[in-house]
Formats: sequence, structure tokens, C-alpha cells
Amino acid sequence: MTEHTPLAQRKYFKSGNLQLSYLDFGGDSRQVLVMLHGYMANARTFSELAVRFKDWRVIALDQRGHGWSDHPPGQKYAREDYVMDIWNLVQSELGGQPVTILGHSLGGLNAYQFAARYPELVSSLIVEDIGAEINADFSFAEQLPFRSPSLKQLRESLAGAGLRAIDYFAESVLEDERGWGFRTDLKGLQVSVPQSNGVWWDDWLRSSCPILLIHGGKSFIMDTEQARRMQARRPGTKLVVFEQCGHGVHSDDLHGYAQAVNDFLDDPYST
Repeated sequence: MTEHTPLAQRKYFKSGNLQLSYLDFGGDSRQVLVMLHGYMANARTFSELAVRFKDWRVIALDQRGHGWSDHPPGQKYAREDYVMDIWNLVQSELGGQPVTILGHSLGGLNAYQFAARYPELVSSLIVEDIGAEINADFSFAEQLPFRSPSLKQLRESLAGAGLRAIDYFAESVLEDERGWGFRTDLKGLQVSVPQSNGVWWDDWLRSSCPILLIHGGKSFIMDTEQARRMQARRPGTKLVVFEQCGHGVHSDDLHGYAQAVNDFLDDPYST
């Protein structure tokens, strides 16, 4: 018999002029784990993972331009916009208490930049497969159709754009009266990604909270040499490399990833 992941409760809040959405996976714990997805994903990316942290209340945010959150008018996707969204989530929904943040890719960058600016609000971080030096290329999004007549053809468009992690990107798919498309602001990606690219060593080194850095050995976003430099240069950083995984370690090895994160959460100061 297949074990089904329970549905989380969808909630909304305001961040500036935007209405942003998040999934609340519940739990009575005062310890809060905030999850931040990567580009073209959304909060449901973490549905199978979120239920594996029994002693935590887990919150997964649909970041601006993704999922059920608004697409910002004027394509406001600056680094500070993402950081302020996290601040508004913590203040308006979580009582301004310190939280632990788990971020994948874009979410990992947002997490460690948030910790650099608001250290009093971050207990610890889990940063999944994003570097301090970023040079990502999402130009493939320009090849994706606004809508496709069938889900099959939409998935074929992902393959045609050269993407291998079809299931990962397909989690952002919706159907409406115009056909099958993506909940992601595809045009906004062309504004956001260049502003995420850069050299962010100052932000990476500025915080002092414990960090678990998770890296996929077959990642197309960062290499192992950079991951090892990030660990070596920043005190309090623990590195776990999943040699056989790609960029999305949490989906490539769900069990191993959850175990590594739980071990870190149990004792974030262990080396």
C-alpha cells in the first residue's frame, strides 16, 4: 500500500504590494523550519521532505514569481526584494522569532543573504547546492511555450530545451482555459537570474550561525571544489557531498538528504 504525503494548509500574507503564499505543514513545535525552493519550483517541491521533520513546524514559501505567489509588476526581482519577502514572512506569520532556513539553489542564496542581513532572526541554515560564486544560465526559459495543448507536449518542450530534470521542472505546471503552462514568471526569470549571478563571498562569510552545505557531485550549478572552499573559509560550516546526485539533491536522494538534515538539526554545532 502506498503511503501518501498529507496535504499542507495554504496560507497568504503581504510583502510590500505583493500577496505571497506558503504551505504550512503544521506541527506544534516552537522550532520553525522555513523552506525556500529554487527557480521554476514552488513550495510543493518539498512536500515529501517536509513531513520528515517530526520535531519541527515546517513552512514552505512560494517565492515571488513562483507558485501561488504574485508576479511582481515591473519585474522586481532584486536581491533585496527576495530578502525582504523572507523578513515579512518571519515578522507577519511567525512572530518575529528566530528560524532555521533550508534553501535550495535560488532559495539557498536568499537564505544566506538573509542571514547576513538579519543574523538575529536565523538560528541555522541548510544551503543546498548553491555557491558563493554563481553564474547560472536560464536562457532555456525563452524557448518554453506560454501554453501547450497537452501536458505531454509541455514536457516535450522541457526536453527540447535541453533539460534533464523534467519531473523537477514539471512541478511548476498548471492547466487553465488556455492550456498547459508554468506557474513561474518565465519572463521574470530573465530579470531575476542575472541579479542572482555574481560573487557573494561577503554575504556567505558575514553570518556566524551553523550552516549545513549540501552539494550534489554531479551538479550543473556548482562544482565540488567551490563547495570545499565555502566550507574551509567559513567557520561553523559542515559540508555533505552526495556524489551521485545532481543539483536537486533533495529529490535525487530524499532519504539520504532527510537523514543529513535531521542529523544537523539534532546537533548543528557538531563538526
